[in-house]
Amino acid sequence: MIITPSTPGLLRAAARNNAEWCAAVSRSGRFRGALWCSPRRTPPLYPDAVTLAPQASAAEVLAGIDTSSPGCSVKDSFAALELAPAGFEVLFEAQWIHRPADAAAPAGSEDGRLEWGEAESPAELAAWEAAWDGEESTGLFHPGLLREGVVFLAGRDAGRITAGAVVSTGGGAVGVSNVFAHDDADAGAAWSAALGAAAAYWPDLPVVGYEHGPALATAARAGFTPLGPLRVWLHTA
Repeated sequence: MIITPSTPGLLRAAARNNAEWCAAVSRSGRFRGALWCSPRRTPPLYPDAVTLAPQASAAEVLAGIDTSSPGCSVKDSFAALELAPAGFEVLFEAQWIHRPADAAAPAGSEDGRLEWGEAESPAELAAWEAAWDGEESTGLFHPGLLREGVVFLAGRDAGRITAGAVVSTGGGAVGVSNVFAHDDADAGAAWSAALGAAAAYWPDLPVVGYEHGPALATAARAGFTPLGPLRVWLHTA
C-alpha cells in the first residue's frame, strides 16, 4: 500500500535522502539529531553539512564542520539558517521537488533516440562521470557507490554516454540527482529514465530531489511539484 506523507514529512524525507547520498559520496560525516555533518572537507560540489529539520541551529552546524580551509559549504534544507555572520554567502537557492509514487509516467519525454542502461562496473562509472562533468573526471564517484540502493543511469548515443542521472534510496524516498544531458532535447528523456528506474526498483516510495533554474522547469514537465526552498551557503571569509 502506498502511503502519501504530508509536505513537512516529504521535506524531511528529501533532506534525509540527500544527506545520505552526500554521506555516501563523501565517505565521511555523521548523523546527529537535526544534522548531517563532516568534520573534514568533503569532495568538490558536495556540502560539509546538510540540515535534516528546520530546528537545526547555526551553532550546531558550525560546531560540526571545518571552516578553516577554502570551500566549506552548508545545505540549508529549510532555508532557515543565518550564516552570514559566520562568513558565509548564499551560493544559490533551489526548490525541493516531489513526485508521488503512484504518478503516471510523463507523456512524450522519451523519444527513443538514446539507449538507456546502468553503469555497473568501475570503468563504466568512470565513463559516466567523465560525461557528467565534461570529461574532467576527478574520481568523485568511487566504485563503492555501485551498490544496492544506488543506480547510475546512462543514456548512450551510438555507444557514447550523452545523458544520465543518479537514482538512490534513503530517508524513505527515492532521490533523483546529477541529471544531465549534452543535448537539451534529451533532458526530458533523462528525467523519464530516472522515473522509470524509481518505479521499477522502488514503486512504493515517493520520488524527491531539488533543482533550480531551467532544470526546475524540466522537472516540472516530468510531473514534479515544488515542496519548499533550500539554500546552499559557501564560506568565503
